[in-house]
Amino acid sequence: MDNITILWADDEIDLLKPHILFLKEKGYNVIPVVSGAEALDEMDARPNAVDLVFLDENMPGLSGLDTLSQIKTRYPHVPVIMITKSEEEHIMDEALGGKISDYLIKPVNPLQILSTLKKNIHQRDIVNEQASVAYQQEWGKLSMQIADAASVEEWMEVYRRLTYWDLQLAETDSAMKEMLQQQRSEAERAFSKFVTRHYMQWM
Repeated sequence: MDNITILWADDEIDLLKPHILFLKEKGYNVIPVVSGAEALDEMDARPNAVDLVFLDENMPGLSGLDTLSQIKTRYPHVPVIMITKSEEEHIMDEALGGKISDYLIKPVNPLQILSTLKKNIHQRDIVNEQASVAYQQEWGKLSMQIADAASVEEWMEVYRRLTYWDLQLAETDSAMKEMLQQQRSEAERAFSKFVTRHYMQWM
């Protein structure tokens, strides 16, 4: 949660002070603004600092949907959570179209806020952790497969498992990737010995 910055745009931002204080107590940085134009100014002033935007749909001046469009044009990878007073069809269409990452119905509550943050900010961390734990549990079994592989079919299974974990860990920041690389090198050495032992027989 370190250095996670949330930009919250709502023309009634003063009414949201309890939520903003709640988030700050949880360790988030929160930038409150009262309009879409101010939201864009803040993001332009610190283009790499904002991790997520809470955006009120119904604001005077630059509307929430117009602000959304400009945010997505300038900062397409920043998740935007639209906050609306009613579950209108066009909001769901925006969500399904990928323009917004999620939407909340007013009045929002702390549980909703934390849930959407977990889904849109912390999901990568959760996936990293789960993949790392799963590979740690698999490591011993895979090491035994490498040591015991005595046929081409068994080596194909070793390769399949190593490739599976390559894909699982590829998008993570896990230290397990280095451990997997070491295990792959171990498998390559063992497979080379296997080929050397059987080469003449195959010929």
